[in-house]
This record gives sequence, structure tokens and C-alpha cells, in this order.
Amino acid sequence: MAKSIAPFSIRNRFVVLIDVIVVMIAHLLVLMLVTDYRDLLGRYWNNFNLVTLACVIFEVVLYICRTHRIFWSYASIRDYVYLVAALGGSSLIILVLDYVLRENLRFLICFTSVGLSASGILFVRVAIRGLNRLNRSYHNVNPFRKRTLIVGAGDAASMLIKEIHHNDKMDYKIVGLVDDDAFKKNRIVSGCRVLGSVRSIHRIVQKYEVEEIIIAIPSLTPERKKEILNICAQTECLVKTCAGVESLVDGQLGMDGIRNVEIEDLLGRDPIDINNEQIKSYIKDKVVFVTGGGGSIGSELCRQIMRYQPQKLVIIDIYENNAYDLQMELNRMYPDNKPDVLIASVRDMDRLESIFDQYRPYIVFHAAAHKHVPLMEDSPGEAIKNNVFGTYNVARCADKYGVFRFVMISTDKAVNPTNVMGATKRICEMIVQCMQTVSKTEFVAVRFGNVLGSNGSVIPLFKRQIEKGGPVTVTHKEITRYFMTIPEAVCLVLQSASYANGGEIFVLDMGEPVKIYDLAVNLIKLSGFRPEKDIKIEFTGLRPGEKLYEELLTNEEGLQKTKHNKIFIGQPFVNDMENLESQLRLLHDAVEKDDIENIKDVIAQVVPTYVRKQRNEAVTA
Repeated sequence: MAKSIAPFSIRNRFVVLIDVIVVMIAHLLVLMLVTDYRDLLGRYWNNFNLVTLACVIFEVVLYICRTHRIFWSYASIRDYVYLVAALGGSSLIILVLDYVLRENLRFLICFTSVGLSASGILFVRVAIRGLNRLNRSYHNVNPFRKRTLIVGAGDAASMLIKEIHHNDKMDYKIVGLVDDDAFKKNRIVSGCRVLGSVRSIHRIVQKYEVEEIIIAIPSLTPERKKEILNICAQTECLVKTCAGVESLVDGQLGMDGIRNVEIEDLLGRDPIDINNEQIKSYIKDKVVFVTGGGGSIGSELCRQIMRYQPQKLVIIDIYENNAYDLQMELNRMYPDNKPDVLIASVRDMDRLESIFDQYRPYIVFHAAAHKHVPLMEDSPGEAIKNNVFGTYNVARCADKYGVFRFVMISTDKAVNPTNVMGATKRICEMIVQCMQTVSKTEFVAVRFGNVLGSNGSVIPLFKRQIEKGGPVTVTHKEITRYFMTIPEAVCLVLQSASYANGGEIFVLDMGEPVKIYDLAVNLIKLSGFRPEKDIKIEFTGLRPGEKLYEELLTNEEGLQKTKHNKIFIGQPFVNDMENLESQLRLLHDAVEKDDIENIKDVIAQVVPTYVRKQRNEAVTA
């Protein structure tokens, strides 16, 4: 724990005494300049009424202006502005009263004396703050403080530097700053010099033995932040970034305002633009269901749906712990419109019918599913029960109880699936498209890839492995994935639903694919370690059902644009509901027999694009 450093401070009653002494000395100095030394004491006594008047007026006005409440060891610019205004007003009052009370006014003497007194009083306050900073600097001489380079030389950097100087718990020693503004080079920002541009980071790190880099530019675009992080990753420094613009506005960039670099920073994705009015039009004052509402996608759906003021949000989940945590969170945020949380399984048709009959939802977001690829390879029957028949149950309830729109969350793994989980989600898409041909409900699916921070995501695993000193495990050096943050994926799901006419499979633009190995390397570097030296990377081999590359569209599907540049539509298949039902019966019988290989054989009959592969066999798109 950092040792607390007591500030250099003088109690305000002693400051008042110093003010009196300052006024007396100021008047004495003025008289020394204009009076014969032999008559100095006499003249001083004759003008003592001016000294007394000045002392009284200064202190009364300073008291009225509440400057006595200011802790001058930590005074701000605003405090000094108040002080200067109070001293100016005091000086004016003294000059006016002296003119009224005195017959033989030596205006120059009075004016000079008052001005010197005011300057002396101001100097005392500045000296107190300066001595406090010297005191802290002396005590903060610590060879173990991290030598730190700050990227940025603007308001955020200045605020951060001041906070570091004042907060002894922020264990940084700033060696300098970098900024791409050529005008700022060699300039001083809050006592620290701008050493060069962003391109010179590597040279500066080596020259000044920098251990840590803090990016203090809250307004950076995602692309520019990614560029800077890539430059920082070439060093061996731990890289952190300051909080967003809101912290700068609040004037708070303390320890909580500095965070480790997240994987989102490395992706450099642009913010998502959505049409809030379109989304609000089908949610406001409506009853909305979210199945699997306690999961990573489902819970974010619930959070964002609540912003659009539904009449009632009903959260359905079988796992009570996550559902309860989400309920408590939303109850705090929306005390006047608390959601209903119901524990139910999508496998239980009777329970679903009871819930649908009671609430009569307008729109259903179906996010309940088993999603973990390797686990579903070992338990394909459970994947079919939950994903396929769970979806079928919810879809039939939506049709029976007159739901206006049914939106299923799908995955890129449904495209040419090489695993059971992906194949079951493809069957779910077939159910959605078939239901559209026999129901008045609008049935659609939204397909996207991996989301950051979801349950089972590789990124939290990497972070835990780095914290433990490694090794970081990657299944294959060439494995590539699309990534999107949970909030932006959900934003696009909600926007996609506003475009629905029924039968569509909406495909989200996931940006550029990213190599998992590159993510691991960058995370290690930005955590201040050296890949393969400090933290080893081990390749474990592809897991059962795992692809090297993911796809978002099947070969049979076309691609239509929508009004949103990140949302596309795959052309619907022509599906036969009777044929699908017969295939579902085959799946049901296979699950009843509980033979893993037989189940996978039947899945291959139902999903012609399903490609079974052997363990550790790489399947490419």
C-alpha cells in the first residue's frame, strides 16, 4: 500500500497573521523608498491608520468571499481567480476610504502600498501550494515508480499529469509526452516535456527506459487508436488507456480513469449507427419476450430493450443465477417498469404455452441455446433438444398466440457447419423459414460471429492465462475469426428486426477477420510481456468440430443490402414444412436412441451442408 504523504499546509488563522505582517512590511518598504531614514519611524506611525485600515479591509473582504475556506495546499486556478478578485475589491475599497478620511493624501504612497500588500498576500497563498508540491516531490522520490510515457499532450494529458502529481497512489514517474502536433514538440505541459511524435514512441521508450505507456486522448477514433496500439505493441511496455470523454468533462481522470487495453481497442471498429426511432416503434408500449435472457447476448438484449420503454419485458431463462443478477440490475435502473423474470426451459412446451397465454407478447427475441462447440460434440442429443426442439417450441407458441414478430439469434457456425452446434443452428434457421410459410407471424433470424466477452469466449481465457504467467493456448496458428462486441451485435439485432418482412436471415457485417494467434501476441505485448520469452504460446490443435475459418453466407444464398451498411439479407430458401416435420421426427427418434454417431448421421441427412470431420482435422471454408 502506498504511503500517504501529509500536505505542507498552514492553518488559516496563521495565514491571517502572515497577511497582517505582509501589509505592515509592504507599507514600511514603500516609506523607505520615499522618506528620509531619520524620519522613517515617525512617518510610519503617522500612517499606521492606513496600515490598520488595509489589514481590516483585506481580511474582512477575504472572509466575506470565503477564501478562508480554501485549502491552499491544493488550490485550483478558480480559487486563485476568486482570490485576485477579492484582493482587487479590497484594494479599491481601501483607496476610496483613505481618500475620504485623509486630508493630505499621498496617493502614490497609498496606491503602491496597497498594491504591494495585495501582491504579498497572493504570493503567500502561491507559496503554500508550491511548498506542498515540493514536499510531495521530495517524498515521492521512489526508484520503484514506473517510468511512464504519455501519448497525447492535450487537456486529458494535463489533467492526468496533475492527478499523478497529487495522488501518491498513482505510482508513475512521467518521463515525457508524445503528440503528433508539431507545434507542441519540446513544449512543456504541466511540467512535462513533449518529446516527439507518436512515430517516435519506440525510440523514446528505449532512450528513456520507459516501462509503461498511457494513451491519454479520449477522443481518438477507433482506427487511430488501433494504429497507436500497434506502435506501442512493438515495445515491451505495459500499455494502458485513459477513460472516455465523459471523464474529461467531469474532470476526473484518477486511478479509475486509467484502464488496461481491451481487445476492443485492438479491433479498431467504428461505433454503430442505428435508427432509434425505428426500433422504438416496435418496442415502445409492447410486451417483449427474451428467451435465454440471462446469457451474454440475451442480457444485453434486455438492457437495450428497456431503453425503448416496453410495456413489459419478460425474461425467460432456465439458469436462475444469471437471471436473478440481471433482474436486480434492471430493477435498480428502471424502478417504475421492472421486468418479469420467469424460470422456464424452452424444452417444456406446456410451461411455454402457459407463459405465452398469460402475457401475449408482441415480439419474441429467441436467444436461448447451447453454444459451446466442443461440449455439443460430446452431447449432440442435448444440442438437438435445446437448440432445435427448443426453437421449434417457442416458434409454435409464437404462431399460436399471435406474436407479431419472432427474431432468432443465429451464428456464422451455421454456414457449412462442421460441428453439431452449428448444424443445429442451421436447422433452427430452417425452422424459422418454414414457419414463415405457414404463419402470420414474421419469422426472421440474425446471424453473426463471435462476440467479445461472451461466456466461453477466448479473450477472457487469454487474460487469465497471462495473469497466471502463461502459457497462452491457441488451437491453431492460422485459425481466424470474426469479432464483434456484445453491445454492437445487439444494436444490429434490434435494427435488423425493424427491417423484417418475414423469412429473412439477416447477416451482420463483422468487419475484417482476425487471427486468434495475432490477438494473443498483441495481448501479451500490451500487457508488458514478451511473447515466447515471458509468456509462452502453445498450440493445442483444433477441437472437435472447429473450423480454421468461419463464413457468414452459404453458397446457395445471395446477398441483399439493407438501409444499414452493416446489415445484409440472405435470400430465403423455399422450404417445405411437411418435409421439415418429418426430418424433426427423425431427429427425435435419434435422440431417443442416444447414439452419438447415429445422431450425427441424422443431422447430416437434415443438413446437407454439414461436414463431419475427425478430431484435429483442419476444415477450411
